Amino acid sequence: MSYKKVIITRFGPPDVLKVVEQEFLPVSKKGEVRVRVIVTSASFTDTLIRKGMYPEVRKRPPITPGYDLVGRVDACGEGVTAFQIGQRVAAMPVYGAYSEYICLPQESLTPVPDGLDSAEVVSLVLTYMTAYQMLHRVAAIRQGQSILVHGAGGAVGTALLQLGALHNLKMFGTARTAKLDLVKSLGATGIDYESEDFVRFVHEATGGVDAVFDGIGGEYFKRSFLSLKSGGFLVAYGFQHAVLNNGSLLSIARGFIQLKLWNVLPNKRRVVFYSITAMRKKHPEWFREDLAKLMELLQQGKIQPVIFKKMPLTEAVEAHKLLDASQVPGKIILVVGKE
Repeated sequence: MSYKKVIITRFGPPDVLKVVEQEFLPVSKKGEVRVRVIVTSASFTDTLIRKGMYPEVRKRPPITPGYDLVGRVDACGEGVTAFQIGQRVAAMPVYGAYSEYICLPQESLTPVPDGLDSAEVVSLVLTYMTAYQMLHRVAAIRQGQSILVHGAGGAVGTALLQLGALHNLKMFGTARTAKLDLVKSLGATGIDYESEDFVRFVHEATGGVDAVFDGIGGEYFKRSFLSLKSGGFLVAYGFQHAVLNNGSLLSIARGFIQLKLWNVLPNKRRVVFYSITAMRKKHPEWFREDLAKLMELLQQGKIQPVIFKKMPLTEAVEAHKLLDASQVPGKIILVVGKE
């Protein structure tokens, strides 16, 4: 039986993505489960992998992108006892999910409760997990504190605002004009980054915030740092500015050095760089606990992933073009197979 998947033919723009057909299904090895993928997502991280700029993935093309997935168990390798054929599961393989079938270790899978929408669940795996762990595992945010979220109209940004609202945080969010209504609807004060100085804005409003969540990088890191009150926490988690402006891995490395230097200086503020893969590797039990908690919040209707568009897997190129143009409020879901 054949199946389809998307491959990166070479590092570069969206057009390097190509749908190919494999003649035979992958075979699950000992301890592995073959998953028939229902949905994955098109994320900014996938665009980094496509460009060869994501340090957690060192494989060379051809490579299949796809950071997260929800699917059903299709076959079990020798020794698999935790899952049954037909069971719905979620996973974060980091790459490989833009495929109708994928084999994964059984310990990397999380059961998905009945009654939840697969597209909403897959939005939790990378996006809401990133937001949840930055808020609670890294910044240890407390009820009623203040935060500044950059890219507040994007996937991680909207997740941060929804989760922050559950703790009555005073929230500020930078976004382009077209996304400000969305930011405000999620309980934050919107700041138009093209026409307003967010450093001055938050200082005039609060005297500085308790935490800033910055996936932009570049000059934003310095300005985010200046937005903090004494004792505040800058959580950096990306270098979107460098990527969108054809920056190099060297410029990203400089950003890491800058962040580390600020932690050494006696400035009464703290800085950390968050990586979801590094966190999962160090604390795999946290990943399972936090994903289960997010599914519980979804079941209770306390969070509602912002889904911009659902697109078939065959339109992965168009999805990446939208991501590269920063035109996506919320999440793009790629529909791979039938529920």
